[in-house]
Amino acid sequence: MTDALELQLKTLPDSPGVYQYLDKENTIIYVGKAKNIKKRVNSYFTKNHDSGKTRVLVKNIKTIKHIVVKTETDALLLENNLIKKYKPKYNVLLKDDKSYPWICIKKERFPRVFMTRRVIKDGSEYFGPYTSVKTIKALLDLIKELYTLRTCKYDLSREKVNTGKYKVCLEYHLGNCLGPCEGIETEAHYNNSIKEIRNIIKGNFKESLESLTSLMMGFAEKMEFEKAQKIKEKLDRLSNYQAKSTVVNPTINNVDVFSIISDETHGYVNFLKLSNGSIIQSHTTEIKKKLDETDQELLELFIVEIRRRFNSTSPEIYVPFKVDVGENIKVTIPKLGDKKRIVELSERNAKYFRQEQFKQIKIVDPDRHVKRIMAQMKADLSLSKEPRHIECFDNSNIQGTNPVAACVVFKDGKPSKKEYRHYNIKTVEGPDDFASMEEVVYRRYKRLLTEDEPLPQLIVIDGGKGQLSSALKSLDLLGLRGKIAIIGIAKRLEEIYYPGDKVPLYIDKKSETLKIIQHLRNEAHRFGITFHRNKRSKSAIQSELEQIPNIGKQTITTLLRKFKSAKRVKNASLEELKEIVGNSRAIQIFEFYHTPQ
Repeated sequence: MTDALELQLKTLPDSPGVYQYLDKENTIIYVGKAKNIKKRVNSYFTKNHDSGKTRVLVKNIKTIKHIVVKTETDALLLENNLIKKYKPKYNVLLKDDKSYPWICIKKERFPRVFMTRRVIKDGSEYFGPYTSVKTIKALLDLIKELYTLRTCKYDLSREKVNTGKYKVCLEYHLGNCLGPCEGIETEAHYNNSIKEIRNIIKGNFKESLESLTSLMMGFAEKMEFEKAQKIKEKLDRLSNYQAKSTVVNPTINNVDVFSIISDETHGYVNFLKLSNGSIIQSHTTEIKKKLDETDQELLELFIVEIRRRFNSTSPEIYVPFKVDVGENIKVTIPKLGDKKRIVELSERNAKYFRQEQFKQIKIVDPDRHVKRIMAQMKADLSLSKEPRHIECFDNSNIQGTNPVAACVVFKDGKPSKKEYRHYNIKTVEGPDDFASMEEVVYRRYKRLLTEDEPLPQLIVIDGGKGQLSSALKSLDLLGLRGKIAIIGIAKRLEEIYYPGDKVPLYIDKKSETLKIIQHLRNEAHRFGITFHRNKRSKSAIQSELEQIPNIGKQTITTLLRKFKSAKRVKNASLEELKEIVGNSRAIQIFEFYHTPQ
């Protein structure tokens, strides 16, 4: 396995989607779907395969590409499209012309409703595709029980019906059809049923709920419980089906979809090509910013280049925002529905590609990874310097007892645990977080200044405006205000507070900047609370031993070194105590624990 391939395997996403294997000629040789792309692809390289075909396939894999989708069903449908498009030589099951089934409402007078695997552009409505024929059959059975639709293929034009060309068949006498062929059922009544059927197929059961409930109750009143239960089971099955797929939609035809995600140094752009309602191509790449190009400028360049490279002649493109790519191309910015979901799918692929690039950079070029994160933090927090050295403070106390504080240190975005520090609060009585913060910040930076140690570029205070103001008082006393950036983070909504600014900053919840600040805050809390618990526990143990008459601190220390806890001291025999602290003290300790109170 090549180093490049091994790196790709390490950074694949844990999401549903489709993966493509390419050989040394950059030809797609296999397309597969997965609920978890990373696990599925890695299984090819970690298992001993019994099949000779699979072993040969793995040997020929040189590059891996993938397309992330929302659900496993979408992955199944997209796999079908791509196999039919590229016909990879190692795919054998889906190469034929068999497609997933649809429900068709035929464009005709008194429309028929039926299942089909062929989508014909004759104006008919198609719903799907469905990955399960059982789901379609259950849905059509339900429709048949609720509505009386014709199943014949006659041309029921007004002229032919009015001239009496057709006669009602057995279906009419069985009650399965109301006889539109003889004009017994009106077109308006029939079309109203089609309207309700269309809503049911889309998953909108509200308009048909009354008739459905009436049918079930009718069966129940007639003691036909099996029929009532049958309808209920069908509804339960249908409640989980997906009426629409993001991957395939027959109303979207011959369209290019583009999106972009960017940071300070690079843009990550995705291209999806749709033909006959199916995604047949996906391409994602990285663009390095040379100047301060906007997302619009980068996307415009990408659109022109990609359409030229792939010889695209699609007359329409979908994009997330307005772009200028010439008058000959229709630009659509979808706001809702399937078109919007296609653009969101493109954006999701760009985001996953960006994450993979970050993971790969972290492995092969850690310095570049650190520089990128530091540059991002500098921009997000509006700092004058990159925060290579960050310190975070947190207080811990319970009802004012044993107040302590913690300071944690991060270097280049990672914990530097050897530089973590604990603090016992010395000058504050009672539960006063503000005064405790003021004391700890003063002591920390007074010492750093005295010892001529390097100061951080950023201080993070765990708390809101009150704690931040207290920390600022200490920086003022030390003459450090303005020399070190300082912010506060409030837990409720993860607001970032700045000195003198009443309006907090809200950073993107998925940004790496916020993740690092949260990591700092959580580390400070963990480190502080551990110290506080240990101190409280030690205090509780010592206070119990201190109640023994004529037993001093030195004796308590000796006992704890030997027995480790007050409970073991209590359970010790008189002889064991005598060996440690002598006869008289041993008798006093033993009698304290064993004399009835």
